[in-house]
Amino acid sequence: MEVVFTFDVKDYQKRDLQTKFPQVMFHFNKKPQDAEVETATVIVTYGGDIDAALLERTAVLEWLMIASAGVEKMPLAEIAERGIRMTNVRGIHKVPMAESVLAHILALRRSLPLIYERQQVKEWNRKVGSTELRGSTALILGPGAIGSEIGRLLQAFGVRTIGCNRSGKKCESMDEVIIFDDLLDRLGEADYVISVLPSTPETKEMLLEEHFKAMKETVVFMNFGRGDLVKESVLLNALKNDEIGHAVLDVFETEPLPQENEFWTLPNCTVSPHVSSLSGKYVERALVIFESNLERWLQGVKALENIVDGGKGY
Repeated sequence: MEVVFTFDVKDYQKRDLQTKFPQVMFHFNKKPQDAEVETATVIVTYGGDIDAALLERTAVLEWLMIASAGVEKMPLAEIAERGIRMTNVRGIHKVPMAESVLAHILALRRSLPLIYERQQVKEWNRKVGSTELRGSTALILGPGAIGSEIGRLLQAFGVRTIGCNRSGKKCESMDEVIIFDDLLDRLGEADYVISVLPSTPETKEMLLEEHFKAMKETVVFMNFGRGDLVKESVLLNALKNDEIGHAVLDVFETEPLPQENEFWTLPNCTVSPHVSSLSGKYVERALVIFESNLERWLQGVKALENIVDGGKGY
């Protein structure tokens, strides 16, 4: 059995895999055009290099291990037609992403950007307009593993948390959970609207002009899920017309964000270049899930952890 990684891992991680699974032939840091892909039973990838042409070259591929959460750019129809299993690393992003969200919220609440700016010009000015988190409300779109961790941290600061998902099913660290259909009526309660939703047919352009008009003028909108949640023009208008107070954006319709894009220069927008999930522990955590699933696979257990439903996109 051959396992191909289309990215590289550290030498000690390679040795650990080879020691734990001596019956497996591992190939690391291979490109889609490399011959090893053609005989791989398992491909471990970030997902962006998997296309229909690569699938046509694989003879015995049975499992795609996606070392990220999103699969929207992959050839899902072809994967389903071939009966190839997909798993991802859902859950490993929750710590760095939740910490990133909290860091941005605290920075804005405690006026850190203004303090840093004044330091550059050596201005001693104690009028900074800082406020507290306690007593505020956060509405979290997608209260799954990541959203629940965001909620847990915010609750520690005395923030009321409202989760919003398709089913309305109760979620950890949410004081209340509402369904998507009720979102418009509840947006006006939130001081923070935080999205960690994946990209699916249901969530694409889910937020419309009317949603931003329903938000508080002081709200901070944060998108840490996928850039197609809202049309760029709608969000730009909301920011330029002061319909919302601030936006913190980690994801965009086009990435890298073009230099001429207005988001870069708007004073009430923070551009984060899709870095909220980055952590020195990312690959380490991904390999824990992969190793657990590989053990099951070798034992003939097909009920793997983090199975991805290609139809749903997550």
